[in-house]
Amino acid sequence: MKNVYRVVSLLFAFVFVAPVVWMLVVSIKEEGMKIVTVVDWFTPPYSFAVYDQILSATKLSNWVLNSFGVAVCVTVLTVIIAALAAFVLSKLPFRYRSFTFFFVLAGLLVPGEAIIIPLYQVAKDMNLLNSYEGLIIPALASPFAVIVLKSFFDGVPNDLLESVQIDGGGTWRIFRSIMLPLTRPALASMAILTFIGSWNNFLWPFLSLTDDNLFTLPMGIPTLMSSYSEDYVKPMVVNTIASLPIMLLFLIFERQIVKGVSLSGIKG
Repeated sequence: MKNVYRVVSLLFAFVFVAPVVWMLVVSIKEEGMKIVTVVDWFTPPYSFAVYDQILSATKLSNWVLNSFGVAVCVTVLTVIIAALAAFVLSKLPFRYRSFTFFFVLAGLLVPGEAIIIPLYQVAKDMNLLNSYEGLIIPALASPFAVIVLKSFFDGVPNDLLESVQIDGGGTWRIFRSIMLPLTRPALASMAILTFIGSWNNFLWPFLSLTDDNLFTLPMGIPTLMSSYSEDYVKPMVVNTIASLPIMLLFLIFERQIVKGVSLSGIKG
């Protein structure tokens, strides 16, 4: 039975990995290649000339930096804000705490498309359109991150916090020295998921940006695709450059993602 599971797992892995391998191989082929059989996709000659051409003739490198900068800022600020909010909702007693929690929970029920028009109007009134601030600030509210982190904070024993208070530790010390180290897997998983979500975000940049110097990758790539629709190599080069950071991020932090998500499922 274990062998059957292993074979099925390998088949599923092949189904998911094969398109990625095909994309990487085609991206280093020469332009104008003649394809007759499937084997021709994977046979030499190979060249990185198209990478140099794309990076020098387009603003793709600038869009990569924009996407990375926005994703990092959104990730850091979202995790900080969500961790503080989750800590308050989990461990600090105050009036209407339950109502506040359900108010945050209700945010999960509202699709992003439903608030896009009022969000655009608010950003316009605040002169945030066509700016990095306009890309970052609307993405900082994350009810999902608050709820997941709260479930982790709920799992920290109150006796531990009371012992810190007896030793003279204040609220900030409890949050910084106790809560954050004990919930590191959740923080890591939320950071990675937030980064991926920001990196792939298309709708809001599409509505709020008109200056191509501020474009992020999801916004800029379609403009390149329309120019290179007759060739396979250039679109694959663009997609490879856009996908590699996320693939590397997942490979490096795979354990943190799996551990954080699994623990949130147990505690929730």
